[in-house]
Amino acid sequence: MPDVELSDGTIALSPLRPDDAEAHLAGEDDALVRWLSGGPSTPEGVEAYLRHCREQWETAGPLRAFGIRVGVDEELVGTIDLRVSVEGLAPGQVNVAYGLYPSGRGRGLATRAVLLACGYAATMGGKEAVIRVEPENTASAAVARRAGFAPGGRTRSSDGTRLDWYLRDLRGATR
Repeated sequence: MPDVELSDGTIALSPLRPDDAEAHLAGEDDALVRWLSGGPSTPEGVEAYLRHCREQWETAGPLRAFGIRVGVDEELVGTIDLRVSVEGLAPGQVNVAYGLYPSGRGRGLATRAVLLACGYAATMGGKEAVIRVEPENTASAAVARRAGFAPGGRTRSSDGTRLDWYLRDLRGATR
């Protein structure tokens, strides 16, 4: 695993690791299932996903998945990932997806994580960050706006789900 840690002094982002499985399962709630994962997690599914995340880091694949951590004990309060290969993205665009466990919500941590991830995406060669949000997910849209993203239109995913796009130029992004 690469030794990557991003921090703004309040939160830290570091690659997801196998020992995050228990905290992820404990933190998952109906909101995460609805807006992010699409179904309840199982221990086997989380372990397989964490292995996939590690492989992506090790092989420089199109996914960079981070744990969002707080405090001296680096409590896992959510996840954020960057994907450079997503249906509908133009070259240079990087998809940003995030979710916080209930214990991390309402403290501005998602906005901080998005800002840190955008700085990292710029170092990967990303030109523009994209956050795609179902219109009913007002909390996620608010995070995008607070992180400096501007509305960028509406599309439908391959399964027909409407998605509002929020865009942020990464050229010159430092955090």
